[in-house]
Amino acid sequence: MARSAAGLTTPPATARPPREDMSDRHDGTALAAGLNVADDVKAAVTGWIVWLRDERRVAALTLEAYYRDLIDFLAFTARHLGNAPAMSELAALSKADYRAWMATRAQRKLQATSTARALSAVKSFYRHAIKRGLIAETGVTALRTPKLPRSLPKPLNAGEALEAVSAIGDQAREDWIGKRDIAVLTLLYGCGLRISEALGLKRGDVPAVGATMPLLRITGKGNKTRMVPVLPVVTEAIQAYLAACPFAAGAEAPLFYGARGGPLQPRLIQGAMQQLRARLGLPETATPHALRHSFATHLLAGGGDLRAIQELLGHASLSTTQRYTEVDAAQLLAVYNAAHPRAGK
Repeated sequence: MARSAAGLTTPPATARPPREDMSDRHDGTALAAGLNVADDVKAAVTGWIVWLRDERRVAALTLEAYYRDLIDFLAFTARHLGNAPAMSELAALSKADYRAWMATRAQRKLQATSTARALSAVKSFYRHAIKRGLIAETGVTALRTPKLPRSLPKPLNAGEALEAVSAIGDQAREDWIGKRDIAVLTLLYGCGLRISEALGLKRGDVPAVGATMPLLRITGKGNKTRMVPVLPVVTEAIQAYLAACPFAAGAEAPLFYGARGGPLQPRLIQGAMQQLRARLGLPETATPHALRHSFATHLLAGGGDLRAIQELLGHASLSTTQRYTEVDAAQLLAVYNAAHPRAGK
């Protein structure tokens, strides 16, 4: 296959696909239409998007990120080969070709975590194509993920978490929106939910007032479900929001609404947290997801069982949950170093 010298230069930034196309019931055809690839690749991309959305039920933000990563790979491949590639050409790429793509990402100073996710998206596309009989097995599925720096979760301390939950409602322009934001953050901290899980809840998912054992059935990553107990303070925050919410709806309607009546988008809560950080002097790591980290860390510090915390968080592997033991140990060491008379001597 001919190689283009342009394939090893820094590519232009990839256009961000419209978010509305990723979240509606679109068949995926328009998303693939503008790609510089052969028709059989466009059809494969369309099928992959539909599979991710309808069968794997990945979150909208994950679907958008995966699609953007695949666009980046296909755009590089078109330049690398000097033509609009067909599926047969994608199947014939060598490990050196994939490494050349990853090298251009390094030249663009993209983080290793971003490239690892991009490689995961490309592998997902190839595996889907192999399962559908579009191509035979290729070397990309055995390609190693870039080595990632080990990082620990960054939770808030108990005071910061409680202050964030109670103060976020004060900055809302309408009372019901303030109650909504308090309810969302209370769910994240009180139940350890991901923001996509909290905003994916429906009205009918909320336990009835006075339920003996209030539980939420959460659908998490990989379409896996888990049961999460609901604290009274969480129920109270949700009921206060529902009593003030101007949008009446049935059991299948979204639990959380935006100001105009549509489903609440994650970026609105993320923006509210950004404003809150400036108001309260919280660290840059004070994000909605940090409240989930705080939930796990504070449970562990209070004597919670690691296996139980794994179930509550919906982690597939215990090793993921074990990172919180390192956070707890690091915090204990910091307290020791600050308080012990022999510390640092």
